[in-house]
Parts: sequence; C-alpha cells; structure tokens
Amino acid sequence: MLSEHLLPIGELARRTGVNPVTLRAWERRYGLLKPQRTAKGHRLYPQDQVERVKAILAWLARGASVGQVRELLDKPLAMAPQGDWQRRQLQLVEAIAGLSQRSLDQQLNQVMALYPAITLCEQLLLPLLDVLAQRWRNHFNAELEQAFFDTWLRSKLGARVYHDNQLLQGPAVLLAQDCERPFDPRLWLCAWLLTSNGIAVEVLEQPVGGAQLQRAITALQPRALLLHLGPRIDAKALQRTLQGIAVHKLLGGGTLALHQAQLHNFELPDLFFFDSPQAALRLLQGNDRRPVEMSEPCN
Repeated sequence: MLSEHLLPIGELARRTGVNPVTLRAWERRYGLLKPQRTAKGHRLYPQDQVERVKAILAWLARGASVGQVRELLDKPLAMAPQGDWQRRQLQLVEAIAGLSQRSLDQQLNQVMALYPAITLCEQLLLPLLDVLAQRWRNHFNAELEQAFFDTWLRSKLGARVYHDNQLLQGPAVLLAQDCERPFDPRLWLCAWLLTSNGIAVEVLEQPVGGAQLQRAITALQPRALLLHLGPRIDAKALQRTLQGIAVHKLLGGGTLALHQAQLHNFELPDLFFFDSPQAALRLLQGNDRRPVEMSEPCN
C-alpha cells in the first residue's frame, strides 16, 4: 500500500496550481523536482516536493527565469536576479511585427510548458500588452499588427480554454464585457488563467445588454459573473443590471481606476472588484474576498 504522504502528480498539480506537463518539464529539463517512482514508473511526490514547488513559484513570482531557480533555491535570502522576460517580450514583439504566427506559436508553447499561467500573465503577457499599446499609438503598421495579434491570441487562448473546460466540472464563471471594443485580450487572459487553475468558464465575447445578461445568468446558472469594464460605462444602467443578478459579481479589469467614484456608490451584495486577471483569480479561489480599495490606484 502506498504511503498517504506520497502524492501522485495529479494531486500535486491540484495542490500547487502547476499543471502536470510543467511539473514533468521542471523535472526532466532542469532537475528541479525529484519524485519517487512506483514499480510501474508512476511519479509519487513526498511533502518536501510540495514545498519545493511552492518555493519555485515564489522565485518565479519575483521575476527569476526557470533556468535560474535551481541555484536560487539554495540561496533563500538572495536577491532575485533579472529573468529573461524582457528578451522574450522583445522576441514576441518582433514576431508580431513580422506577422509570424509560427514564431508566436513556438515561443508561447515553449513558455507555457515551463511556467504556470499566473507567472506568464504577471511576467510576460500583461507587460507585453502594455508594450504593444504604447507601440500602436503611433506605429505606421499598428492597425494590421493589432488585427493579426488579436486574431492569433484569441485563437490560441480560446483553444486552451476550450480544452481545459472539457476536463472541468461544476458551475462555470460567466465572463462578459461592458465595453465597445470588439476584442479584449485581458478578458481572454482571465479566461485562460481561470481554466488553468481548475475553474470552468463561459465566455460572452461580444457585449450584451443588461436584460440579455440577466437572461444568460438564468440560463447558465454560473457560480459568478466576471464583468470586464471598458473606458466608459453607464453607471446607472450597470447598477440596474447587477441588481437583478444574485450570484457573486466581479467588476473591473485594467480600467477599474477610471470608474472608482461611480462604483464606490454601488451598494449591492456579493460585489467585488478586480484590477488584473490575477486579482480575479484570487477572489474566485476565496483567498481574498475583499474588494479592491477604491482609493488606491489600480494598475
């Protein structure tokens, strides 16, 4: 009989939020993990390996690259060095400028195998969106690059979300947007981050009116509504819509700070605010059920 203290790879993934593909890559390519094996070759992880995964995640969150982590694990008081995120970011920008879908696929597939989704959001993809927004303010090829990138990103993340959703059970989180923009990359980053962490989603990519959103809640019976806000909102109409929705309501996104005065006056039960995909994930995981303080700047 196997010891209760030895965990199969699926249980380790559940406890740490790191998918099995990444755990295997950390072991094979970087020697970061040392599982035991059953007679049939299945991996089993003692408790010290659980703690080691958490330590790896802590270094990644501080900006270290996965190739630097093994040495850093033996230096817990050391300052985290600069990772290779800026180099990867520049390579992605070059691929977008060259309209190279193959290069984008190769680069993102590589980092997706090595890093958890939350690390990629924090260290690579969200900073990349900021760089692209700055680039496209005055770049002569901005419209073409943005159309190319948006199409690719939706296809890439949509496929991941669809695949993850097939393996998940229970009520989903309904993701919708109150925004005039036809495509919001942060909405899809939210969707991918949630499904990567075991939370099923339903996505309404195009904005719908308040009555239609209420009908969607009735039909889908989600565990929560996550609503991305655009740069302009009709606060009174939004409040009326939310009054007719009984599930947990998460409002926000990158424009949350623009609406802080109006949202502060919403007096509704089960209402929370988020300013990033990571914050939305924490709220849904129950680690932080407090709303973002509206007096603080949101990045």
